[in-house]
Amino acid sequence: MSKRNKIRVREVMTDKFRMMDGMATVQDGLNVMTGSDTSALIVDKRTEDDAYGIVLLSDIAKKVLTKNQSRSRTNLYEIMSKPVLSVEPDLDIRYCARLFDRFGLSLAPVLDQGKVIGIVSYEEIVLEGLAKFET
Repeated sequence: MSKRNKIRVREVMTDKFRMMDGMATVQDGLNVMTGSDTSALIVDKRTEDDAYGIVLLSDIAKKVLTKNQSRSRTNLYEIMSKPVLSVEPDLDIRYCARLFDRFGLSLAPVLDQGKVIGIVSYEEIVLEGLAKFET
């Protein structure tokens, strides 16, 4: 029986994410996404008791583009998913992949002590995580 290494989310996540205020417009969000080569925006909490939100490119396509909404008059809070499902940095990537599959996710923010420290997606799990496994 071979012993497999446990790869944690923190080892494969990217710390390159953008956080925005929910009052920002979709156009502001698109400008940030284009300039930072990201496909997701974390929407910041309004208070300590609030929850984080997330806006994906697919949210913009489904909730703004297809409904012919104005990008400059639609706020991020109107189209975000909230609360966002998040993962802990010490979660094994195999369980993270199972969580993604079970809930139909493609990425999730990584929270450590209630603060976003990164984002993990299938891309990092597969390309970074599997490369770390011993063959």
